[in-house]
Amino acid sequence: MAQATGVGSMPGTDFAESLKIVLDKLPDLPHLPELPDRGVESAMIGRTLGLIAHLGFDLQPAGWRLTDAGGVDQRRARSRLDQDLDLLEELTQGHLGQLKIQVTGPWTLAATVERPRGDKILGDPGARRELSQALAEAVSEHLVDVRRRVPGAELVVQVDEPALPAVLAGSIASASGLHRHRTIGQAEASQSLGWVYQAITDTSATALTHCCAGDFPIAMIRAAGSLVSLDPRVLTAQRFEELAECLDAKQKVFLGIAPTSITRPWQVRELLESLTRLLEMLGFATGEVSDYLVLTPACGLSASGLSSSGAAELSSSLGAIHSAAQEVGA
Repeated sequence: MAQATGVGSMPGTDFAESLKIVLDKLPDLPHLPELPDRGVESAMIGRTLGLIAHLGFDLQPAGWRLTDAGGVDQRRARSRLDQDLDLLEELTQGHLGQLKIQVTGPWTLAATVERPRGDKILGDPGARRELSQALAEAVSEHLVDVRRRVPGAELVVQVDEPALPAVLAGSIASASGLHRHRTIGQAEASQSLGWVYQAITDTSATALTHCCAGDFPIAMIRAAGSLVSLDPRVLTAQRFEELAECLDAKQKVFLGIAPTSITRPWQVRELLESLTRLLEMLGFATGEVSDYLVLTPACGLSASGLSSSGAAELSSSLGAIHSAAQEVGA
């Protein structure tokens, strides 16, 4: 039987309400919500920088920047996450089973965060290596903290890498916009990701990498030691073949089949029809791969058409994903 979970971000600013919805509607694989509407400290980049204790960051008009010492915004991000984890601990008393948390990956951080004198960390080999290693250490410490708070959880750690394909393609713009950062080779990219994956698996958690780009390097990610989470509707032909290889190898795949472009709650029938069409294109019958499927929303739920629909509609939508997963292979 398939499972269902969320990608990470959700609309709104009430973390307690969001977490209660997740625990109620996605009971088999709940996730720790991210609420970027609360501010940059709660968005994907800020939340992860708050975890990194051995490097300092502050917030500038152009975005996050590496500094000699952490700024107030980094401390605020850490404090906000601690408050969220306190609530997670309170609401998951006695929880047994899987639980997913999210961190931003090393290459998306390197392509987003600036060096002290400007331009992205991506342009400095030493800085990007130091960032990757500091992130791996931070993830390890974070997992110890989460496991202490929810001791019965089987942790899944989603490493968000939306910028990874652009990094590999050499299409990340410089600060001036006149140039592009050099292409990063797959060997270096895999090494940095491997440090993070190793930190995850060393704490008996499962590594999962999420990317919603069409050229998501699925085979590279699998070889580096991670499961994949993706939006199948945007994949290139080559990546589509790599997705089929995942299922052929009986490896669990997280599929963003619920569209975030609509303004009404998702319907179970529509989700099942979309999944069936996808699997037929891949050459699989639903029943033969149901145990390896995890259904999720597509990217961008926090800024989607559903973001203004209210908690009831959001709850209904997540419930529909769970119900669809229950029907797959049943």
